[in-house]
Amino acid sequence: MTISVRDTPFDPYAELRAHQERLGQQGKYGAMASFVGTLRDHHQGDAVRAMTLEHYPGMTEKYLQHIVVEARARWPILDALIIHRYGALAPGEPIMLAAAWAEHRGAAFDACRYLVEELKHRAPFWKHEMLDAGQRWMERNTP
Repeated sequence: MTISVRDTPFDPYAELRAHQERLGQQGKYGAMASFVGTLRDHHQGDAVRAMTLEHYPGMTEKYLQHIVVEARARWPILDALIIHRYGALAPGEPIMLAAAWAEHRGAAFDACRYLVEELKHRAPFWKHEMLDAGQRWMERNTP
């Protein structure tokens, strides 16, 4: 299990390849499901020029570890990876990557979706959008 919260851009596909190489369990898993979230250039009808993500260091990583432990208790996954950005982001940049490895696709899909949904709904991140018409703090994530 790897959790990374960072303020630098990342290539999600290079991160998946590197993690899979470190995992070293080729032949043990039959499925890997992943999700990459990127910053849109629009939200709620407004053009978005940039976004700043804030988090609570230490608490955020602990929470992300907690949801991976929950996913492992619910599904027979072999490993999981979560990478999430904070700081300044531009439209098109990856914000987060979640992935789960399992023997079978059902467990990989279900666990990956759980990681994404739990992270989006409960993880301690705060979003501040810079718009063409000003700026705003986001009150909640999209459903």
